[in-house]
Amino acid sequence: MSLEHDERYSRQILFRGIGAEGQKRLAGARVAVVGCGATGSAVASLLARSGVGTIRIIDRDYVEPSNLQRQTLFDESDARESLPKAIAAARRIAAFNSQVVIEPHAIDLTPENIETLLTGMELILDGTDNFETRYLVNDYAVKNALPWIYAAAVGSYGVTLNVIPAMTACLACVFPDPPQGIVETCETAGVLNSAVNLVASIEATEALKWLVGAPDKMRRTLLSHDVWTNEQAEIQASKPRAGCRACGEHDFLHLEGEGRPHITLCGRNSVQIHERHRPVNFGEMSERLKPHGTVRHNDFVLKFWREPYEMTLFADGRAIIKGTTDTGVARSLYARFVGS
Repeated sequence: MSLEHDERYSRQILFRGIGAEGQKRLAGARVAVVGCGATGSAVASLLARSGVGTIRIIDRDYVEPSNLQRQTLFDESDARESLPKAIAAARRIAAFNSQVVIEPHAIDLTPENIETLLTGMELILDGTDNFETRYLVNDYAVKNALPWIYAAAVGSYGVTLNVIPAMTACLACVFPDPPQGIVETCETAGVLNSAVNLVASIEATEALKWLVGAPDKMRRTLLSHDVWTNEQAEIQASKPRAGCRACGEHDFLHLEGEGRPHITLCGRNSVQIHERHRPVNFGEMSERLKPHGTVRHNDFVLKFWREPYEMTLFADGRAIIKGTTDTGVARSLYARFVGS
């Protein structure tokens, strides 16, 4: 460890739970943050400032103005450029801690790429906005005996769970099925940045415990807290549930990709099209689309506006179509302007 390194982390090294040896372990740690929205950007920032050596950020989305109220790694210029969140986060982290390695992946985590994206990681942190991806991560983590931490925030409410395969309950133990009926989202209920930062701080602290070798200090409950009403609850999750689909029966249906749907994104009226995998030349595509609407692009995304829709096209052919939640309409627009 260099003197500069010791000085940067001196206050953390003084904390007995970490110390010099723990800080050394953090420097060699490899962590994946899946989703870099509100919770994900906060937890990635906290871990980077704590000196976690390698952080792989996986996010399918781009920055827009409504993110700036709570997504702490982004600024107005990122929103103006519609930068992919993974790229914007990597740039911002590099500006305040050049010692850590950030591996940005502006991509959707799917059954087809999860092995590639999560191989070599020792801990997975949840920053996603949907249960479909969380169940996918849970299947992968349980199958590979890899710890992960579930975290979510909506309204004034935050919730988090540590999943240590074979030692604690997994997500499918606690939630055998996805929530049914009307489920509140950031779009319908809003979200307080204080609720986001609370749950991200808890998630980051639990991550540090694992990474420095103190798993006995990790919480064994599903913890929820409402920062507005001050209500708090904990549900025991210290043991796997008998008969659990994932950790009991080893039925990894989400990892197998059975019935994987298009996902309506949290926080806005949008559908993601991820069926097509093709390299997109933004210059050529821009010329092709100009007669049909307004177009602009940077090195990472192409934006196309044709009222009442807005399409954000990524270099791998993936697209987010804003202005509808109808997958049929989204598919039709994609096929018409990008290709089938």
